Amino acid sequence: MLKFSPNPLRRQAPSQVKRKSLDFNSIAQAALRAAPAILVRWLPDGTISGQEYTARNPLRADEHPGSFRVNLITGKWADFATGDKGGDLIALGAYLFSISQIEAARRLAGMLGVSNDR
Repeated sequence: MLKFSPNPLRRQAPSQVKRKSLDFNSIAQAALRAAPAILVRWLPDGTISGQEYTARNPLRADEHPGSFRVNLITGKWADFATGDKGGDLIALGAYLFSISQIEAARRLAGMLGVSNDR
């Protein structure tokens, strides 16, 4: 009688898969330290005024800078014309590039050379 072994290629249930957890706080803090350089790269038409980076929102027909701002001290950002907002540069990356916050954190970690796991 033949016995069949479980298929080694079968996907494991999510509860059985060990996943690395991202250290969002470390990545967000590293991004905040490099905020001006990151923002110039992501929003090249912006300007720094005091503690804020002001730019046009590239996701809408934003004709005048002013309503899309990022706080350089906290990383909080908002588009006051649409109500879109977030708490850090990870959330901003996710918003601007239409990706998940997990993917945004991974990309930022890679860009900054930061270890992205706990």
